[in-house]
Amino acid sequence: ATCGHGCKYGECKGPNKCKCFPGFTGKTCNQDLNECGLKPRPCEHRCMNTHGSYKCYCLNGYMLMPDGTCASSRTCAMVNCQYGCEEVKGQVQCLCPSGGLQLGPNGRTCIDIDECSTGKAVCSYNRRCVNTFGSFYCKCQLGYELKYTSGRYNCVDVNECVTNTHRCNLHAECLNTQGSFQCKCKQGYQGSGFDCA
Repeated sequence: ATCGHGCKYGECKGPNKCKCFPGFTGKTCNQDLNECGLKPRPCEHRCMNTHGSYKCYCLNGYMLMPDGTCASSRTCAMVNCQYGCEEVKGQVQCLCPSGGLQLGPNGRTCIDIDECSTGKAVCSYNRRCVNTFGSFYCKCQLGYELKYTSGRYNCVDVNECVTNTHRCNLHAECLNTQGSFQCKCKQGYQGSGFDCA
């Protein structure tokens, strides 16, 4: 078989009959076939014709799958949340594992809420708030210690005079107070109790 005008992108299959390679058309297979204009369209979203072929593209928020379809890239697998994720009505929402955390500006990582400074934490009068990542706890105020008494834990006053943790002068008496202590110079001495002369 001979093709007088040749078959540019194809094979000669009979007298002046060309069989074009995929992506080409015309009597001598010299024209690019615009696959984007075919019915059914080869791409789900966007199509770009190339020499002898075509390329598929997806709209923003979608990704091209191996079969040429476009799938939402807003899935939990794609979003890369720090802790967890839920998909509701096609929308993806990152989650935080505790009420003491909130989503950061990037919408993926969780940042701590300081319950102590926001006033969300309530501790009893002789306890102070200590913030932790995602939560908080109540610790005994300075001058108190945690003791198990009457079947429960309580913050009990530390007697600095007995435990010898006071800083009273050698010539002063130590007086225990709730949560603290006082120093009073002994008879014949005067001063602050920390300094006695």
